[in-house]
Amino acid sequence: MPTKTNKKELSPKVRYNKVSSILISQPKPERSPYFEIETKYKIQVDWRSFIQVDGYSEKDFRRQRIRMEEFPFVVFTSKNAIDNFFRLAEEMRARISENVKYFCTTENIANYLQKFILYRKRKVFYGTKKLSDIANYFNKHKDQGQFLLPCSDTGNNEASEFLKTTKVKFVESSMYRTVSADLSDLKDIKYDILVFFSQLDVKSLFDNFPDFVQGNTRIAAFGNATAKAVLDANLILDINAPTPETPSMTMALEQYLIKSNK
Repeated sequence: MPTKTNKKELSPKVRYNKVSSILISQPKPERSPYFEIETKYKIQVDWRSFIQVDGYSEKDFRRQRIRMEEFPFVVFTSKNAIDNFFRLAEEMRARISENVKYFCTTENIANYLQKFILYRKRKVFYGTKKLSDIANYFNKHKDQGQFLLPCSDTGNNEASEFLKTTKVKFVESSMYRTVSADLSDLKDIKYDILVFFSQLDVKSLFDNFPDFVQGNTRIAAFGNATAKAVLDANLILDINAPTPETPSMTMALEQYLIKSNK
């Protein structure tokens, strides 16, 4: 990636230059609509996570003075939370009761629990997109004990705020931290478009390349917080999603490619 201090003003309009390569700042999935874009427009789409998850050590976790086996209810909002909850439980020899009930944001996250527990519907509840979808289950169990919310070192404000509205008793517990991945092997590689999905992706870019200069590289951001991080870093934001016209990043990219690669 090119380096040099970058202090550009934001472009008043989108720059429609031809695209030959795109870097997605996520791990490569088995299936993805991005693969169709790659084939349709005959471009190179690479995948590389800009961040990585480091689990807390047993020593780190014990500082919180939390006994996870004492909670009858656990709330999961990510696979990282599930992985580190059960990893720490094993390392600490904490016996998690078979009667524990789990509350998950989505069915995908709930299904991931099958790696660690004997899955039974009456002990796993999940929403369509968010925890508020299953607010009735929280209300049903709120007087039966405390809920444990495993999360990263930065917390989980959205889940915490929702749990406060339900008036359940809960404890937020950090079990892992999200840090910038080592991208040093990308130093001499340039992409036409960089696609970011979180503020941490933008942070990782500058952690790895503090003198990054954007030049003709276009940047795509998903979500308001990500877009703000891009602009706060004095970068030009060329592609933004979701919008009413392009609710997904793949749709936003395709709309851009229709104009840039015509």
